[in-house]
Amino acid sequence: MTDPHGQIGHISNGVNVPVMRNASSGTENSSKGSLVVYTIAALGLAIFIRFVVAAPYIVSGASMENTFQDFNYLIVDRLSYDFGDPRRGDVIVFDLPQDTGRALIKRVIGLPGETVILSDTTVTIVNDAHPKGFTLSEPYLSPENLGGSGNMRVTLAQDQFFVLGDNRRVSADSRLWGTLPRSDIVGRVFLRLFPLNEIGVLPGEVRYIENSTASSSQ
Repeated sequence: MTDPHGQIGHISNGVNVPVMRNASSGTENSSKGSLVVYTIAALGLAIFIRFVVAAPYIVSGASMENTFQDFNYLIVDRLSYDFGDPRRGDVIVFDLPQDTGRALIKRVIGLPGETVILSDTTVTIVNDAHPKGFTLSEPYLSPENLGGSGNMRVTLAQDQFFVLGDNRRVSADSRLWGTLPRSDIVGRVFLRLFPLNEIGVLPGEVRYIENSTASSSQ
């Protein structure tokens, strides 16, 4: 017979048979509870990664051509600059100082405390190590993308950076809206995931050899 309290058993020849409980209900509740916990944990981890560790961005516009094009899918490292400063040649994403709701992608050219001198298509950096200045060699620039605003001299404060787009002809960058405060930098471009034939780590990043006409790409 069936026990109304969820137990299953029967009596044979006056001998009690061991009783077994129906555990399906308890197991089901436990599984649902575990699913809720795992879902909350996964959601919390996703939010942590999205807003603290890394964030996805899609390129829109021509200001970084030919290094980046429309619809390139990028992952931006939001964490590393908490432990170190941006370096010259890094490709970064930042909030536009005049409109923090708008994110831009540019290349770091001038570092805090330096003087950046633009003359036609030439960029010269003056700093403590090179008081007479050195000229950047920029092999990533295409001849058809040269131009735009030029012929200026800017000295950076200790929390400011000078950034330029690789497509100098059309890029709206530090030549137009001024220096970039350190606090407005979101992070460094760490991965390119699309297009598939251009997947790579630290895409577009360059290291310059100072006092030389050569540059080395990472």
